[in-house]
Amino acid sequence: MEGCVSNLMICNLAYSGKLEELKEMPVNDKDDAGWSPLHIAASAGRDEIVKALLGKGAQVNAVNQNGCTPLHYAASKNRHEIAVMLLEGGANPDAKDHYEATAMHRAAAKGNLKMIHILLYYKASTNIQDTEGNTPLHLACDEERVEEAKLLVSQGASIYIENKEEKTPLQVAKGSLGLILKQMVEG
Repeated sequence: MEGCVSNLMICNLAYSGKLEELKEMPVNDKDDAGWSPLHIAASAGRDEIVKALLGKGAQVNAVNQNGCTPLHYAASKNRHEIAVMLLEGGANPDAKDHYEATAMHRAAAKGNLKMIHILLYYKASTNIQDTEGNTPLHLACDEERVEEAKLLVSQGASIYIENKEEKTPLQVAKGSLGLILKQMVEG
């Protein structure tokens, strides 16, 4: 029981940004859901805590019960500086959660253009398929994320990969987006 209390306390310190108290704690303990202090600090946008935890040897690719790494949460919440810190600290840009989704999937679905740029800079793949067969481009097209979709295509995302419904990103695209992407690829 004492372990659970200390894990909860560590997670609360990470969330609330209490840097000094956190420095005395073990950085790789997890709560019952598998969240490490680094997961929580990344999700909460606590830049200084993330930096301190990485400096203390926090496991940058630790996964919680959903299979998510801290980078998944940084990408979902559009935490640019934290994503860069995690990637510089060795985060796998192509790590998959339990749905086989990557940080790039999350950034594309949410329309986080700058995050996509960051992930591309760190060599994240543009063509990984999730459990539904969707690539990040499928998700960007489905959500009408025009600039994000154009960026992905310009960096090698395929417009021809079919998802489990046998649809390509062009087929899920709404409005004129499909035509724009097709012209980009085919000239």
